[in-house]
Amino acid sequence: MKPYAPRRCSKRWLDGDCPREVLAIIDVGPNDPAPERYDVIYTDVQRYENYGEWMGGYSLTPEGNGSHFELQPHQVAAYRYRMRHKYTRWSDLPEAVRNAVRRDIDEMREAA
Repeated sequence: MKPYAPRRCSKRWLDGDCPREVLAIIDVGPNDPAPERYDVIYTDVQRYENYGEWMGGYSLTPEGNGSHFELQPHQVAAYRYRMRHKYTRWSDLPEAVRNAVRRDIDEMREAA
């Protein structure tokens, strides 16, 4: 079976110096009850023998604070479809959010 490889958003959304590890960026909006406004989903697919495939992401506040989350690939696809009108550009993210994502990706690279 061919390993799952998700399709990234177009260059329209992942513009500028956006890291290759970013799959999609979603602006949930300021009216959401959760304090995290931005969801950044990563391209990396983790394969576990007993648990299947999982993908990670990072939910962030405009100040760059946030928490990680994991979803199965079909859940990521459904979430991206549901939020397709809320994509945002990498260059439109606050600098604190971009820095937090870069730090997180650097930490993932070092751990690998």
